[in-house]
Amino acid sequence: MKIGLQINRFDFDGGDSKIGEHLAMVAKKADEVGFDSLWVMDHFFQIHYLGASTDPMLEAYTTLGFIAGVTKRARLGTMVTGVVYRAPALLVKAVTTLDVVSGGRAYMGIGAGWNEEEAVGLGLTRPLESGRFERLEETLKIAKQMWAGDRKPFHGKFYQLEKPISSPQPISKPHPPILIGGGGEQKTLKLVAQYGDACNLFNTPELEHKLSVLKEHCEAVGRDYEEIEKTVLMSMTVDHAASHPKEVLERAAQLSELGIDHAIFANARDTDEKTLDQFTDKVAGDMRAL
Repeated sequence: MKIGLQINRFDFDGGDSKIGEHLAMVAKKADEVGFDSLWVMDHFFQIHYLGASTDPMLEAYTTLGFIAGVTKRARLGTMVTGVVYRAPALLVKAVTTLDVVSGGRAYMGIGAGWNEEEAVGLGLTRPLESGRFERLEETLKIAKQMWAGDRKPFHGKFYQLEKPISSPQPISKPHPPILIGGGGEQKTLKLVAQYGDACNLFNTPELEHKLSVLKEHCEAVGRDYEEIEKTVLMSMTVDHAASHPKEVLERAAQLSELGIDHAIFANARDTDEKTLDQFTDKVAGDMRAL
């Protein structure tokens, strides 16, 4: 099983002037101790179950570019980009840029989007009133087309591209893995079967059912279910995992039996090098063996 770290809090000790320093420390150390992936949320306000909307929140792709500069091996991505917040071709260029400057380490993490508060607050397209699933499918088609080097015009319901050039092309081949986040059974998981290289689901009692629905969609479109990477956001921080290794390993074994390939933990406000070392010593080796 692969192990990832989602950095989703930036309210570090020392205030705003210390964000860059602490972020670099966490990312570099996680990379050094062997985390397979590093992720940031693609939000502009902090989400409600992690803090106040006024808590510090960094823009995702600028942050990933910064992380790329202090790491060497971990794959990098958003968990996940709300499709309505960026024009599709600009999103493809952002992911491609990240892939090129990181030496082929980018994921394209994408979903339909949901956060009305930040959309209204910043004057962005409101997800729930946007035709977001149709936009998501068009964006996935555009990404596939641009990464295939196909420059013919794209004319969709929402997006019109007259010259979809992608230069340079990604280093990852055939392209950065497309990870689609969300567990919607009628739309999201169907899009995973059609377009995704990976999916992301929550670690809840419904997980086994969600995977069975994905398998049914794969069968319906003639897709090999096994070739899709199944990732799960763990319902605990890396700090909690380091302190409760038995609990983590028992759950990880259950996830492995369900076919989960990649477990992603979150950072806590005060995650530090010592915590990441403890996680590596007490948890990581046994998880990777699953």
